[in-house]
Amino acid sequence: MTILLAPMEGPLDFALRDILTRVGGIDRCVSEFIRITDTLLPARAFKRIVPELAHGSRTPSGVPVRGQLLGSDPVCMAENAAKLAELGSAGIDLNFGCPAKVVNRHGGGAALLQDPEHVERIVAAVRAAVPRPIPVSAKMRLGFHDDTLAEACAQAIEAGGAEELVIHARTKAHGYRPPAYWDRIADIRAHVRVPVIANGEIWSVADAHRCRDVTGCEMLMIGRGAVANPGLGQAIAGEQAVITWAEVIPLLHGFWQLICANVVPKHRAGRMKQWLNYLRRTYPEAEDAYMAVRIVNDSRQIESWLNSLSPEFRTDAARLPGTCSSDAHCGVWPAEAIQSPS
Repeated sequence: MTILLAPMEGPLDFALRDILTRVGGIDRCVSEFIRITDTLLPARAFKRIVPELAHGSRTPSGVPVRGQLLGSDPVCMAENAAKLAELGSAGIDLNFGCPAKVVNRHGGGAALLQDPEHVERIVAAVRAAVPRPIPVSAKMRLGFHDDTLAEACAQAIEAGGAEELVIHARTKAHGYRPPAYWDRIADIRAHVRVPVIANGEIWSVADAHRCRDVTGCEMLMIGRGAVANPGLGQAIAGEQAVITWAEVIPLLHGFWQLICANVVPKHRAGRMKQWLNYLRRTYPEAEDAYMAVRIVNDSRQIESWLNSLSPEFRTDAARLPGTCSSDAHCGVWPAEAIQSPS
């Protein structure tokens, strides 16, 4: 199976993309969405969300990253897609699935699924603006209030010229509540010719196999499952069983180095706690770790706690404040600074 790492605003930015792709089992990433309104964004805005653009649109371990755009105006989306392509993005992905109220209130994300014709206009405008060698893909939910337009939206995305379609098997109204309706992905696949990628509620190898069996999709996208279990991609690929907590500890150190190099001090502790909160689903030790730092907001205390977990992976405090070292890759730490399970 081909495994894609999902876009997740918040936890799954370039730092965790770096860590999870070092572990292995991920074939491609999609960035968090880049919000497009009524202007052509400057290059720095794209590079802030997708710093991998400075290095061939790949993570330090060589996994390609497609930048994702979110917006509702075909002209603005096309202009910004052309700019993102010019910056070297490995592809252009379009967001028709975000359930956030603030996004939907302005007609973006999943709200667009109420108007398949407008969805097609956006995709067609972007496809026309982006050079042919650069793929255009899209991600959609089953619908907004319900799934009655799911097939029509998928057909609109195909008619607009997208080469791939990711389907999150829930509507906006479902949010992230289980279950994911994988059978509806199978229904939609029967109405389009483009490759379809299944997404939603894939937390384990068993889930991945069931999803493939139900949907018929050989490509899967994992998000929260990979954040909660960093070795999930590898495990699905049959390369390794779930990695141990002892193997997660050096990943935490690497993640902390990336955060300290790129995030202002007042937000650093929150980022570590956010990942630990997801890890609690897989690792009992993460529960203890999360409770140990739950009310800690001082990044120096987080660093001290992290160093106490495993002294052999002590963070080099002299390198943490300020900016990255000159040999860093796309604003992050060099590969040898992060220990990955083998």
